[in-house]
Amino acid sequence: MNQGTHLEGLPTDVLADVAGVVGAEVTLLSRLPGGFDVGAVRVQLAGRADAVLKAWPRARPNQLDESLRTQRIVERMRGRGYPTPAWLGVGATATHIWHLIDFVDAAPVPELTPSLVEQLMEINELQAGQASEPYDHWSYAWRLATGQEFGQDLAPSLSRAVAALSGYSAVVSALVERLRLMCADVSPPRAAPDMVHADFKPDNVLVRDGAVVAVVDIGNAGSGTRATDLTTLQWHTFQDPLDGVRRRLSTRILDLVGWEGAAVLVATQILVQLEWPIRHGDHDVVPGVVERGHRALDELNTLR
Repeated sequence: MNQGTHLEGLPTDVLADVAGVVGAEVTLLSRLPGGFDVGAVRVQLAGRADAVLKAWPRARPNQLDESLRTQRIVERMRGRGYPTPAWLGVGATATHIWHLIDFVDAAPVPELTPSLVEQLMEINELQAGQASEPYDHWSYAWRLATGQEFGQDLAPSLSRAVAALSGYSAVVSALVERLRLMCADVSPPRAAPDMVHADFKPDNVLVRDGAVVAVVDIGNAGSGTRATDLTTLQWHTFQDPLDGVRRRLSTRILDLVGWEGAAVLVATQILVQLEWPIRHGDHDVVPGVVERGHRALDELNTLR
């Protein structure tokens, strides 16, 4: 039973469950940026280093399994030298799912630089051949980009929201129609062997003294092609002085998946970038996403 809350909604029974799993008393220290619903909270474990606790309400019957999947991926990738914090514990109460990870004393990327992009491309290479869970982002991207309705969606609510994007405005409809036509004849992808982070963006990269020290928020990780993450990274390079590394990203993506595969991944990125501000009512953001979406498609077409 929920015995109360701390820090604007973190249930105390979650803290009790965490303490039971990790075998140490848990003391709340401060809220951190980001996180699901309740958010990310820095905590102190008695006799041990600080950690980050994230908790969110139960919404699906398989949520605990999803977190356990991520924990297995993290353990595997850390064994490969992938710089993501260790997961110290995963658990569930009657109302919430939680996970606890190592605290990394570093700051999110304030702005991408050519050096940081190069470092992230090297980190991305560690994902090669490391698919270990049947959570296929590659096939899902193809279904999202082509408007297919078969197969088991990884995110059914996102698929439904994307399907409705054309009704938002004429300019959004025109962009969606353009990318649908571009992907219309693309065949379903073959199984790809890589680990996919699935949210490989600057907000989830921690740096210290110009060096990448951690890639975080790996909770949606799965399998597919690591070009998925390079495409997400590329979306955030449409400003000076990143034109050179954006071209390098394009070359690497094409090497990995070819032009049609790149078209699917770019289209998926555009659809997701449109859906997010529309869902959250950030309507002032949408014109900029539309402009960047057309630019991304224009650049891809020059490489055909």
